[in-house]
Amino acid sequence: MNALKTAWEEFLSLFIDDGSLAIGILVWVAIVGLLFPRLPNSAQWGAPVLFVGLAAVLVENVLRRARKS
Repeated sequence: MNALKTAWEEFLSLFIDDGSLAIGILVWVAIVGLLFPRLPNSAQWGAPVLFVGLAAVLVENVLRRARKS
């Protein structure tokens, strides 16, 4: 069972290097995807808000990693 767990973790690490970054991206995409269609005039602001939010998630993750090093 331990070998199976290790193999699964190695398989996931091929696709996801940083779990907190992946979760942050998924949460932000879900927020924008669920919230923006309900707002008026959101069609023109959806992409810029998505981009700025993803950039903020990335910057936060980089700064947190830099503090750990």
